Amino acid sequence: MSVPSYPVHGAGLGLRRAFAAAAAEHPPAEVDFWEIAPENWMGVGGRWGKVLRSMTERFPVVCHGLSLSIGSPAPLDLDFIRKLKVFLDSHQIRAYTEHLSFCSDDGHLYDLMPIPFTEEAIADVVGRIRQVQDILERRIALENVSYYAAPGQQLSELEFINRVVREADCDLLLDVNNIHVNSINHGYDANAFLDGLPGERVVYGHIAGHYQEAPDLRVDTHGADVIEPVWNLLERAYERFGVFPTLLERDFNIPPLAQLTTEVQQISSLQAARRAENGNSLHPILKEQLAYA
Repeated sequence: MSVPSYPVHGAGLGLRRAFAAAAAEHPPAEVDFWEIAPENWMGVGGRWGKVLRSMTERFPVVCHGLSLSIGSPAPLDLDFIRKLKVFLDSHQIRAYTEHLSFCSDDGHLYDLMPIPFTEEAIADVVGRIRQVQDILERRIALENVSYYAAPGQQLSELEFINRVVREADCDLLLDVNNIHVNSINHGYDANAFLDGLPGERVVYGHIAGHYQEAPDLRVDTHGADVIEPVWNLLERAYERFGVFPTLLERDFNIPPLAQLTTEVQQISSLQAARRAENGNSLHPILKEQLAYA
């Protein structure tokens, strides 16, 4: 038996154009790995192409996609996926992740729409994931997404996620903020939801801020600082699954890089505290495996 093997380690940050040049020139020591959206960088040359190349040649980089639309009723964009493979290979990207949602039909919808939690959707999505993995010649990871409606629901969100990743034999990008947001918007227990996820499939995690529209409504904006309940849920995730790589997302109201790295450092501090508490004890997932052996 073995503990999970991660593609990157430590605390990461999403690379944004607002500070990409500064990060390339003076890389912050607090950031262990970087994440990019491939759609924002594929085919880019000139100054920005050089910035990207300087980052991928020096630091571990992962990709989090925006337009794969894995749950769409429309056919997969095979031309895009083939171009994506060239990009991932040429920059030696450590992992490719996407959203367990869809964003296109006849055209691009410019938002992440929820996949119906149904048996039919599972069968369709599983087949599409397997096709993408075959073309890319690598495993992919799907993110548990925030959503605001569940049309035609037959299964719970947790059942749906578990079925998809198991039957497609893909991995999970664990977004801690999305669990917190969904738990409030849909009235479930965030800790129980977290406990039910397949921790052995986690490749890395996301943490972010959100907007409180009302006491019972949160909007996943990635435009604010991470709040205490989300930090607490991340701590619980480390306790439950062991310390996994975790990345800070910030897409709007982007502060100076030094302010962002303060939150990245907080991730590192939580990781160090959990490792110290674990000491030489068994990894949580290995402990669970032994309990059922």
